[in-house]
Amino acid sequence: MKLVRFLYKNKIRAGILNGTSVIEYAGSIFEPREASKKRGNIFYIKDIKILPPSLPSKIIAVGLNYKDHAKELGMRLPKEPVIFLKPPTSIIGNGDYIIYPKLVKRLDYEAELAFVVKRRAKDIKEKEAYKYILGYTCFNDVTARDLQRIDIQWTRSKSFDTFAPIGPFIETDINPSGLGIRLYKNGVLKQSSNTDNLIFSPYELLSFISRTMLLLAGDVISTGTPKGVGPMKAGDTVEVVIDGIGSLKNRVKGE
Repeated sequence: MKLVRFLYKNKIRAGILNGTSVIEYAGSIFEPREASKKRGNIFYIKDIKILPPSLPSKIIAVGLNYKDHAKELGMRLPKEPVIFLKPPTSIIGNGDYIIYPKLVKRLDYEAELAFVVKRRAKDIKEKEAYKYILGYTCFNDVTARDLQRIDIQWTRSKSFDTFAPIGPFIETDINPSGLGIRLYKNGVLKQSSNTDNLIFSPYELLSFISRTMLLLAGDVISTGTPKGVGPMKAGDTVEVVIDGIGSLKNRVKGE
């Protein structure tokens, strides 16, 4: 089931994707099954604005979490997840513009599988982690690579407005293992891997992160990028595609 947040006639709504249309339901994005019994309006995708699927209190991203990416960089596999934060103000949705800041000299794409937290989670055991995941979506961890190399930590390079494209849907009924993940720049394949190459699974990540910070419903955890990261320029179109989930497409424009 693909959950959708969308805008129609200046009202934010929620629904379930049904082919080329969305069935609106009453209630929050976290209660689709119960609320979908009250099915009402049906909207065609062409007539609505798809919004980012979640409004998190925080985005927790993971660095160096693909075996092929670690090999590409000539780095050892980490013993624990390397995590960092992106602010919620960096979020944009499918079709929105990624803004290339004037002070950035190199802007990179990073295709990632992300998941949305379903409910409050603290000190969760790995075997229980699946109960706290609402579903999975596409994510692009846009990075100012030149600033990342200059700074000791990554906050500035990861946190500009528009640096967290996410969406377009939350897929609730999928196993995160064995999913193909790809990124296309201007239609040319640039990244291609599989979530079987993840060093730490979504369940391990949720458990690990919940031992550090309280996770709230709607929070986003992005699981890292595979090999093949590279630069973008104004005018480029980048598309993250994950099997069984969908396609997240954004265009880059200058500030």
